[in-house]
Amino acid sequence: MNNFTLHTPTRILFGKGAIVDLRDQIPQDSRVLITYGGGSVKKTGVLAQVQEALKGLDVREFGGIEPNPSYETLMKAVQLVRDENITFLLAVGGGSVLDGTKFIAAG
Repeated sequence: MNNFTLHTPTRILFGKGAIVDLRDQIPQDSRVLITYGGGSVKKTGVLAQVQEALKGLDVREFGGIEPNPSYETLMKAVQLVRDENITFLLAVGGGSVLDGTKFIAAG
């Protein structure tokens, strides 16, 4: 086993109007990866609102994080983070997406 120290600061924005304030939380020069689960964030329009709020930033997306996400799914996202030099992770969704994104951050 390798010893290491991991610091993954987490900020959760929740509630009416929270998406509008999202842009202010992301440093201007960030390379952002939006993570999300299935189709509900698309069907409800939440993903479109987030995309609109982040216009002008360097943004990539990783969707399909399933409930109780698999190692294989999350490792695909970890590889994307490495390949694209992602510097900011933004989870849009519920508990599995949040937990999966913490795994991605540790990867």
